[in-house]
Amino acid sequence: MHRLFIYTAQGEINIMKTRTKKYAVIGDPISHSLSPGMHNAAFKALGIDAEYSAIHVKKEGLAKFADFARGELAGFNVTVPHKNAIISHLDGISDMCKITGSVNTITVKNGRLFGDSTDGYGLQMAIKEAFGIDVKGNSFLFLGCGGTVKAVSYHFIKEGAKKLFIANRTLSKADELTKYLIKCTNSDVQCTAINQTNTLDHFLDSASVVIQATSLGLKETDPSPLPKELIRNKTVMFDTIYKNTEFLKNAAQNGVKSANGSLMLVHQGARSFSIWTKKDAPIEVMKNAIKRYCE
Repeated sequence: MHRLFIYTAQGEINIMKTRTKKYAVIGDPISHSLSPGMHNAAFKALGIDAEYSAIHVKKEGLAKFADFARGELAGFNVTVPHKNAIISHLDGISDMCKITGSVNTITVKNGRLFGDSTDGYGLQMAIKEAFGIDVKGNSFLFLGCGGTVKAVSYHFIKEGAKKLFIANRTLSKADELTKYLIKCTNSDVQCTAINQTNTLDHFLDSASVVIQATSLGLKETDPSPLPKELIRNKTVMFDTIYKNTEFLKNAAQNGVKSANGSLMLVHQGARSFSIWTKKDAPIEVMKNAIKRYCE
């Protein structure tokens, strides 16, 4: 038996007995998440008795949530800012996650929590679908170096990326990730502070895709982390946030091909879905669910 939880505006979780399997996504904030509609549509399409909800969890509430998940959930996703912090509350993680320190998909089995990451796969498939660009043999510039970039950058290197560039507001964090990736993979990875425009300009000359992976854009008033005057027509732009951010608006104004994070959400969500259910995810159903919400 599992339990149904309902997350209310007041932050309360009401529980009642049910046989339906329960899944969730946690984050802070979480109200923007499109994952519940996407996963619930997939469950319905395949006739799976399961439900997926969004739960607002602050960092100080992770331990309590982990205890709740052990008894009440079959799995859950993790979004910003918990992809690293959740690890200390898990019973095991994949080898890749041990290297990257980032988890976004947790499976619950017999009260134990096992973490994995589908972010790298999700972004790889999204870039291929949106721009026809393969990871192998191409170079990529990441803006930001949080949990998503840690997971994705390692995945891209393993998939044959030619070069990776990392630009971050705090140079020490970008430098730490860069050195770690070089140590683990012996690959060509370079970094800069995001306000060092000369170096950033050089990186943009070499990158096939600019990937916006900071939290800038979750709020409508957020600026773009990439100076507008540095945008190139030859470089496509991808935002991991699935809103029309200032980053994407600047791309459109400069005639640059771009895409938001909805495709990444679909593909990383589809991989999570398959990990949990051992079934092929209904990709088109999940895309249509996201499309309906956005419209």
